[in-house]
Amino acid sequence: MTIREFKMPDVGEGLTEAEILKWFVQPGDTVTDGQVVCEVETAKAAVELPIPFDGVVHALLFEEGTTVDVGQVIISVQTGSGEAAEAPAQEIPAPAEAEEAAPAARQPVLVGYGVSEASTKRRPRKAPAPAVAAQNGTTAPVAAPAVPAAPVAPAVPAQPTGERPLAKPPVRKLAKDLGIDLASVVPTGDGGVVTREDVHAAAAAAIAPQAVPAAAAPAAPAPVAEAVAVSAAPAADPSARETRIPVKGVRKVTAQAMVGSAFTAPHVTEFITLDVTRTMKLVQELKDDPDLAGLRINPLLLIAKAVLVAIRRNPDVNASWDEAAQEIVLKHYVNLGIAAATPRGLIVPNIKDAHAKTLGELSESLSSLVATARDGKTSPADMQNGTITITNVGVFGVDTGTPILNPGESAILAVGAIKLQPWVHKGKVKPRQVTTLALSFDHRLIDGELGSKFLADIAAVLEHPRRLVTWS
Repeated sequence: MTIREFKMPDVGEGLTEAEILKWFVQPGDTVTDGQVVCEVETAKAAVELPIPFDGVVHALLFEEGTTVDVGQVIISVQTGSGEAAEAPAQEIPAPAEAEEAAPAARQPVLVGYGVSEASTKRRPRKAPAPAVAAQNGTTAPVAAPAVPAAPVAPAVPAQPTGERPLAKPPVRKLAKDLGIDLASVVPTGDGGVVTREDVHAAAAAAIAPQAVPAAAAPAAPAPVAEAVAVSAAPAADPSARETRIPVKGVRKVTAQAMVGSAFTAPHVTEFITLDVTRTMKLVQELKDDPDLAGLRINPLLLIAKAVLVAIRRNPDVNASWDEAAQEIVLKHYVNLGIAAATPRGLIVPNIKDAHAKTLGELSESLSSLVATARDGKTSPADMQNGTITITNVGVFGVDTGTPILNPGESAILAVGAIKLQPWVHKGKVKPRQVTTLALSFDHRLIDGELGSKFLADIAAVLEHPRRLVTWS
């Protein structure tokens, strides 16, 4: 038998890490070439990874919720071929060692997990495996352990002096995030292994004194159950003054992109408030049109179409800035980005060649984009090469905002809430459907005149939607 290893691939352009969301196989399972073995989250996308060879799963090297660098081995597989295995990133025990470490009936476990200190030879890793912090309840909620019979009151040293504490990589990461020295933690796991609960107990011991008023001296240390409530569910405990959430995954990538955009492209934002009553009436008429039955018709569809018409009238807004060449690159196509709030954070997939689509095709593309984003299946390719973006903040009841450009794009349009407001219409004040648009643009590419004309054209189409035909 040969042990072959599968490394975390770069499933996007230049990605450096990905988080393992879910394993679809376990040690002992048979896998075939092309079979999906896990789902990972990269920079803004959830991607399924297929194994490139046949065999039997030997070990899963990282837990779900762990962030892994590209190039690190994530799973090892026993194969029947004589092919040479790749150089291991983490040494795998030889059969003799495995027999020595545990009974023959013992099932394979995650490498480095669940084995007592007395039966394991510790080996250095290339790098400690990062893990999901316990306080991030969205990806790795921590279940509260059973309440111990007595409060934590260790009477012996937590770890032998001079020895490195035994703990899983995720537990080490948790301790680091909570500011806990593992050497000071009392281990309760088999063979002296520090568990998550042990780290939470240590954190509670540090938090408890701060939560008690100075005038009240506690009779005994706080029980572990109270400590876990503070760490795992801080919102439920009014005594918790702060919660630290590690920045990772989608939020980390988005933050980096927004900072880069804000401090690279000189942003200008312009606003316009307009009457969209006619557009709202057209939305209803299109919904009732049997020729469009089955299509998703909403205001965003007509706003997207208005943006495309305005780009056709002002083609120079559809461009990008090439810093290296010091050139403006005019785009003769429109990859229309639609900002989407998903459970994993904000992502901006785009509709490729939106300028060439009919109203029906645009509706289908929007529906597919939203459904894919909601399911967390948006691919990195779907989020690349966007030219202009629409973000609909109106769905949150917000009137407007000053949106930040998606990196590499020339403009972004924020659409505010559509509300019934008093408006002068044909010389009289009447209740009309009114909204506010905000256009942010890169002032290196778009000057004030061009930006103003572009925004005014979008508004003109939405005020008189017949222009969708007359201006096309």
